[in-house]
Amino acid sequence: MRSTLAVACVAATAIAVAAFAGPAAAAPAKLTATVGPGFTITLSKKTVKAGTYVVILRERSNIHNFHLIGLGVNKKTSVAAVKSYTWTVKLKRGTYRFICDPHASIMKGTLKVT
Repeated sequence: MRSTLAVACVAATAIAVAAFAGPAAAAPAKLTATVGPGFTITLSKKTVKAGTYVVILRERSNIHNFHLIGLGVNKKTSVAAVKSYTWTVKLKRGTYRFICDPHASIMKGTLKVT
C-alpha cells in the first residue's frame, strides 16, 4: 500500500513539474554573413521575420570589416581581423544595413525584417 502511494506521489509530482515548465524554447534562427575575399559582402537572407538570430560571421580579409546597423543593433568587427564571429542579435521590424566601413560606397547591403 505504501509503495503504491509513493509511486502515485512521484507520478503526480512529475506531471506537475512538466505542466509548469512549459514548452522548451526554440533555438534562435541562424544567419550567415561573409565579408571578403575580394570586395564582397553578403548575408544569407534578404528578408527575415522579427526575432532573435544567431549571426555566424566569416571575415576573410584583413582590409574589410562587417558592420550591422539598425533599430537597436550596431555591431561591427575590426578591420584587421581575419576570423569568425558569432553574434546573437534581436531584430525588430524594419530595415537594417550591413556595410564594410572602409569601403561603404561599394560594399553594402540591406536586410528587411518583417
